[in-house]
Amino acid sequence: MSVLSEWLREHRITEVECVIPDFTGVARGKIVPKEKFSEEEGMRLPEVVLVQTVTGEYAECITSDTDPDMVLLPDPNTIRLVPWAKDPVAQVIHDCFHFDGAPIEQAPRHVLRRVLKLYEDMGWEPVVAPEMEFYLVDVNRDPDLPLQPPIGRTGRPETGRKAYSIDAVNEYDDLFEEIYDFCDAQNLAIDTLIHEVGACQMEINFLHGNPLDLADQVFLFKRTVREAAIRHNMYATFMAKPMENEPGSAMHIHMSVVDKKTGKNVFSNADGSVSDIFLHSIGGMQKYFPQAIALFAPFVNSYRRLVRHTAAPINVQWGYDNRTCGIRVPHSGPSARRIENRLPGVDCNPYIALAATLACAYLGIVEKLKPSEPLADDAYGRPFAFPRGLDEAIGALRACQPIAEVLGPGFVKAFCAVKEAEYIEYARVISPWERKFLLLHV
Repeated sequence: MSVLSEWLREHRITEVECVIPDFTGVARGKIVPKEKFSEEEGMRLPEVVLVQTVTGEYAECITSDTDPDMVLLPDPNTIRLVPWAKDPVAQVIHDCFHFDGAPIEQAPRHVLRRVLKLYEDMGWEPVVAPEMEFYLVDVNRDPDLPLQPPIGRTGRPETGRKAYSIDAVNEYDDLFEEIYDFCDAQNLAIDTLIHEVGACQMEINFLHGNPLDLADQVFLFKRTVREAAIRHNMYATFMAKPMENEPGSAMHIHMSVVDKKTGKNVFSNADGSVSDIFLHSIGGMQKYFPQAIALFAPFVNSYRRLVRHTAAPINVQWGYDNRTCGIRVPHSGPSARRIENRLPGVDCNPYIALAATLACAYLGIVEKLKPSEPLADDAYGRPFAFPRGLDEAIGALRACQPIAEVLGPGFVKAFCAVKEAEYIEYARVISPWERKFLLLHV
């Protein structure tokens, strides 16, 4: 009996949720009775499942005309309970393969594995720690109505700025206790909980670790928080900019790299000073972040977050403990020296955002790129460095051959096609702003 089968038997599992993350980060897959779950044979799904738009449509010219299946095989390291299920239910993340055993190039888990292999070939292992910001909002059944903060234990919605307020977090104690219980049951290594700047905007940080494991945890965490919020008669949203007068939500990524033989942080020299590898990594981020922005800001809404003076970066300046920069280096000792990528919105796919962060740093290392001087003043006063919208960002990514070579040409082609289809669909929508100001005035 395999370890996976023994785990299912030990926990008296009745059903198994067999899931994969698509480009959006949605859990796709099948729910099967335990008796029909096969670790060796896996299951089948159409390849196009991976490349659905956020509205459930399909982009053209990115899959075979015959609409073939792919083989999904479970990763035993990802088996977890579904803590909110009434009966004992397991969830296990699968990897995607062609029938000849070759991996599906556009699968987000494979994209991250592909980048990690480049670091492994250099004798290194990246270490990451994501920070997740999100909003709690009142139940919103009509998408034409603006979002509102939910009612707390005092019977009133939150008003004003409550950054780092303990009492503001305590308004939703029952919800957060359940989130922590759910995370504990799934072995999700969450750490600090704080109240962010926005109305009912929260942040939960993860302990640092292996990038693939952390991407899996973030993927499951989003689903967990949404489920817990619904059980408490509210929504949790991971939109990058859900409210027009509130700051956006980010997924900041802290990264370092250790030597697998010595366990030492390669961002630091033996004397504790910054290494060339550290500086080259920042140089790579500065060069390639603007071209890879679509991977960090994957929706039309994402670009509403990236504006001046809103705790979101507008350029690729870097600095020591400078939160106005897109690339921040927190204070630390040499062994904990790390780079914080402040660009990704929390709406990004965690596998893709982690892969893109590591890819840009990797390109800087192999190209021996030098960064600019660290910025000691306000980066918001510097010029804007990114595309202003998804359409322009798609074009920049599509034209960036080095990123395609690292992440995979097939993946980049499919990702751009999906995002282009989403943009075209969005562009057909006439907004309330247009009706309000243009209907009778132009």
